[in-house]
Amino acid sequence: MKTETRSFYAAAVQRTVVHITRTLDEALDLTALARAAALSPFHFHRIFRGMVGETPLEMHRRLRLERAAQALLAGDAGITAIAFDAGYETHEAFTRAFRQAYGRSPSAFRQGAIDPRPGCERPPQVELAAPSGVHFCGDPTREIVIRFTTEESIMNVTIETMPELRVATVPHVGPYNEISAAFQRLGALVGPTGLLGRPEAAMLGIYYDDLETTPPEQLRSDAAFVVPADARLPEGVTEKRLPAGRYAHTTHVGPYTQLGDAWSRLMGEWLPRSGQRVGEGSSYEIYRNNPGNAPPDQLRTELYLPLA
Repeated sequence: MKTETRSFYAAAVQRTVVHITRTLDEALDLTALARAAALSPFHFHRIFRGMVGETPLEMHRRLRLERAAQALLAGDAGITAIAFDAGYETHEAFTRAFRQAYGRSPSAFRQGAIDPRPGCERPPQVELAAPSGVHFCGDPTREIVIRFTTEESIMNVTIETMPELRVATVPHVGPYNEISAAFQRLGALVGPTGLLGRPEAAMLGIYYDDLETTPPEQLRSDAAFVVPADARLPEGVTEKRLPAGRYAHTTHVGPYTQLGDAWSRLMGEWLPRSGQRVGEGSSYEIYRNNPGNAPPDQLRTELYLPLA
C-alpha cells in the first residue's frame, strides 16, 4: 500500500515535470496541473515542493533561466530577445533575475565565456542548483529522471481521529502572513464572552488558497476559535464546522515563517511514504501558545491534514 501510494504521487509529479520541461514557452496553468494530478491546487503544490524541492513555478522559471544562459553562451542573439524568450517583459527585469541566479549580469556571463580566464577559474555554469537534478535540455525526447527526496523524514507524525470542531471565524483576504489582524478582530469579539478561558479553547488558522495559483491580495483564510456546541456566538463572527475524520497530525516548534517548510515536509516526504491519501476538507493549524509572550523559536503549532 505504501509503495502504491508513493508511486501515485511520484507519477503525478513526474507527469508535471515532463510537462514543464516540454512547454517552457507556455505560461503554466497551475490549476490544470493540479487537476491532472487529481488533487486540489492547495495540496498538489505542497506535495510537489516537498518531493522535488521547489514549486512548479520555481522550476519553470529556473529552467527558462538555464535555457537563457545556454543561449548566451551558444550564440550571438541579443539579450533583449533572450529575455523575451525567458518570459520577461523587459531587459531590466531579466537582468535582475539573471544576476540574482548567476551572480553576474547576462552580458558579463556571456563575456566570461569569451575572455581568457586566469588560473583555474571555472567557466560559466549553465545549471543552477536543483535538488531534483532536473535541468534544461534542448532535446525534448530525452528521458526526464527526477531525484526525489529520499531521506527518511524525522517528522513525528501520528494519525488521529478528530471530532467535528465548531469554530467561530473572522475572514481574512490578503497575504497569509498578515492574518494576525483577523486574529486581533476575533479576540476583540470573543474575549468579552468568556469563551477564551474554556478548557477546549484553541486558536486555529484555516487556509483555502494555493500561494502559486492565487495573487497574494486574493488569498482567503480564516482566523478561527474553537467554541462549545452550546455556546452563543457574538455578533461579527461566522460559525463554521471542521468535519470529523482521520487527520495526519504533527507539531512544529519554531517561527511561523517556517510553517510552509513544515507543510512541505509533511506532504512531500511523509505523505507519499505513509500509504495514505489526502482526503476531503480543509487542512488547519492550531496555535498552542501566544506569539505575544512566547519567543519565535518556542512557538508550538499543530498541523492537521485530512486523510481519505
